[in-house]
Amino acid sequence: MQKYHTVAARIMLALVFLGLVVLKLAEITNNPNGYLQYQMTLGQFGLPSIFAPLLILVQLVGSLALLVGYKTKITARVLMGLAIFTAIVLGRVIPDMFFLYLGIAGGMWLLSLYPQTACSLDNLKKN
Repeated sequence: MQKYHTVAARIMLALVFLGLVVLKLAEITNNPNGYLQYQMTLGQFGLPSIFAPLLILVQLVGSLALLVGYKTKITARVLMGLAIFTAIVLGRVIPDMFFLYLGIAGGMWLLSLYPQTACSLDNLKKN
């Protein structure tokens, strides 16, 4: 039964990151200077502009991998690291974000400890 609970958690956690990417890409494409503004926003948090494509790529690939359950353990750990990094970076400016991303990191940590979920590509390989 735990497998069915964790599949729901896996999908909801994947949708957090996928939703962030979709919203960010919509914002970038709807504005002629959207990408430049995104880079400048990251600069306000002390991040160099190289982080703009890296954050989008890691969130997009990680969320899609989690959504289908591919390499769940390592993907959850990578996204956990990203959530902790984001909590530290955003938490310096927006204290609420620290706790929000720390909670997401906790969910990712739990998912990395119990990666065997139903409806995943990881389980198809074993059969």
